[in-house]
Amino acid sequence: MQQKKLAFIGAGNMSRSIISGLVNSGYDKDLIMASNPSTPKLDALKADFGIHITQSNDEACAFADAIVLSVKPQLMGDMCADLQQNNTLSDKLFISIAAGLTVSRLQDMLGGEYPVVRVMPNTPSLLGKGMSGLYADETITSDNRQFVEDMMNGVGKTVWAEKEDEINGVIAAAGSSPAYFFLFLQAMQEEAMNMGFDKDAARTMVQQACLGAAEMVCQNPQLELSELRAQVTSKGGTTAAAVNTLIDEGLSDIVSKAMRAAVSRAEEMAKQF
Repeated sequence: MQQKKLAFIGAGNMSRSIISGLVNSGYDKDLIMASNPSTPKLDALKADFGIHITQSNDEACAFADAIVLSVKPQLMGDMCADLQQNNTLSDKLFISIAAGLTVSRLQDMLGGEYPVVRVMPNTPSLLGKGMSGLYADETITSDNRQFVEDMMNGVGKTVWAEKEDEINGVIAAAGSSPAYFFLFLQAMQEEAMNMGFDKDAARTMVQQACLGAAEMVCQNPQLELSELRAQVTSKGGTTAAAVNTLIDEGLSDIVSKAMRAAVSRAEEMAKQF
């Protein structure tokens, strides 16, 4: 893995997830700095991972070769305006994890056609189980592409989007999707409790079943997901009764609508900010 001086502007959950994954995968903590207006999240990052911290975005910018833009889209414009006013940005690589903001929009905010790579990660990066979509235009050097890919491979797996608008699909399929699974598990836990199990037993059952199912998918890449489902769905059995109910109630349509809603919101954010 290439290692550059890396600054995170913004110390929220996603920055923490990536920093944790990087340090745990062997990235030199002395090459990482995080900046944030308030100190509690910074103090926690320093205590947990030993990285450098600062409340000054300018200090973080001066420290870094590569800068992860990890603030909310509605705050990005003001933050970038401050950066370009107080710093030389021509030698920096920018990595944006902000949903909806295009490369060209980010360059406008930064005040120049600086190299920008868009990354759409998800929170399992905290455990080294992340899934990140990457996009870079033709102006990004192969070394910078490789650095970003290596960085995010340190916290999970990556896919490159060939076109920028495909990043919105990554948001729907991976960036937002852990919440879909959490919601499904929540519903299963609640129904198990309705059946008489206590809260802890219900959670243990559904989370272990989810873990086992995910591992079966990972361990059998040669099998289609439909085949894995068929292998545990005996005709006329209990699983068939449950699966057929989900199908009859329109689960596929619900999932499709949810994912398209995520894409639509990303497109709205691109226009809004």
